[in-house]
Amino acid sequence: MRRVAVIAVPPVTTFDLSIPELVLGATTVDGRAGYAVRVCTAEPGPVASSGSFQVTVPYGLEIVADSDTVIVTGTGARDDVDPRVLEVLRSAADAGRRVASICTGAFVLAEAGLLDGRGATTFWARSEEFRRRFPSVDLRPDVLYVEDGGILTSAGLSAGIDLCLHLVRSDYGAATANIVARLVVAAPVRPGGQAQFIASPLPPETGTSLAGTRAWALERLREPLTRAALAAHARTSVRTLTRRFLAETGLSPLQWLLHQRVELARELLESTDLPMDQVAHLSGLVTTDSLRRHVSRRTGLTPSAYRAAFTRRRAGG
Repeated sequence: MRRVAVIAVPPVTTFDLSIPELVLGATTVDGRAGYAVRVCTAEPGPVASSGSFQVTVPYGLEIVADSDTVIVTGTGARDDVDPRVLEVLRSAADAGRRVASICTGAFVLAEAGLLDGRGATTFWARSEEFRRRFPSVDLRPDVLYVEDGGILTSAGLSAGIDLCLHLVRSDYGAATANIVARLVVAAPVRPGGQAQFIASPLPPETGTSLAGTRAWALERLREPLTRAALAAHARTSVRTLTRRFLAETGLSPLQWLLHQRVELARELLESTDLPMDQVAHLSGLVTTDSLRRHVSRRTGLTPSAYRAAFTRRRAGG
């Protein structure tokens, strides 16, 4: 079981604070809990929220020392953070622990100096403030989450769900993460580079959603789908299809197809012993070279190394 310490910095954003427990707490591996999630703060007890009520936090910061992952959730305190919180975050990073933030929790990581020279994101509405205060951070305000050298940051609110699902996927594999996504009734697992908001949403009169076309494509990933084929199914032009795909998913049609194919390949690598050429064919990546290139780019592991790592992890509990 992996131990997770969630640091509440008052005034806490209660939605953000609930996400690690809801997502990581729903993770089971071979019938056992995948994570032990505990919430802590500098002064245990009642903690003010950004809303009209208080939450009670039972643990102090000492639990961070024996945690594998430390998560700071959203807070209204972006320039007056308790020095004890900053120190414990620095110590956790120095000890090689995985450190993450949700929403404006990125301000806390930046205040602790953990984001200097790194890529990071935060809630888009606070991006200009963040950029002014922390110019040494490579801020990427238009993505859902960023992972850079063991430090992870996510955009606002529901992007914290995407971040936590990414943690599950990194720890236990794509199949487990997809099960958790269904359990928490989340959208299909989205890539970190997906846009966190749509600046120019399509007006209502542009037509129906492309959800039906995406579902149709998911059943045919092994086929050589093109933008023209997707547009024909949606009964629209390629240009309109591309515009709607960007509005609904944050990705172009071909980017979306590639993401789904890599996710399918990962599930096949984890759950079957099919030869690599069959995994490439069934996932629509076509060749073993393409499979190797895209899986390595997504995971940092070759397909065979990915299969060995996650198959052992599942079998060994």
